[in-house]
Amino acid sequence: MNRLTFFLLAALMLCALSLVSAQHQARTLFVALDRNQAEEKQLDIDWSRLQYQQSALGKSARIADAARAQLKMAPVSPGKTQYLSGIVLPSAPAPDAAAASAAAAEARP
Repeated sequence: MNRLTFFLLAALMLCALSLVSAQHQARTLFVALDRNQAEEKQLDIDWSRLQYQQSALGKSARIADAARAQLKMAPVSPGKTQYLSGIVLPSAPAPDAAAASAAAAEARP
């Protein structure tokens, strides 16, 4: 009887220590989950803010204002346009009507 009592006491102690360890691990995991959820909320807020900034920075009026103010650019006007002369591109030779009819005649059996 003494051995059985000692064995049951040892089993009870092991179960109790296992329970305490499992509870500690569960609490640790719950704290980590809570931290990760808070970080996820912060990242969602940052993502929304960045999307808003991107849409605001991509507007054409803002780009035009920045071009005028920072880069000192001006819109194109026909009076300030300079055309280059002297550059002549070779034109493609026009197909002759005779050459086209000869090619069509050769294709017929």
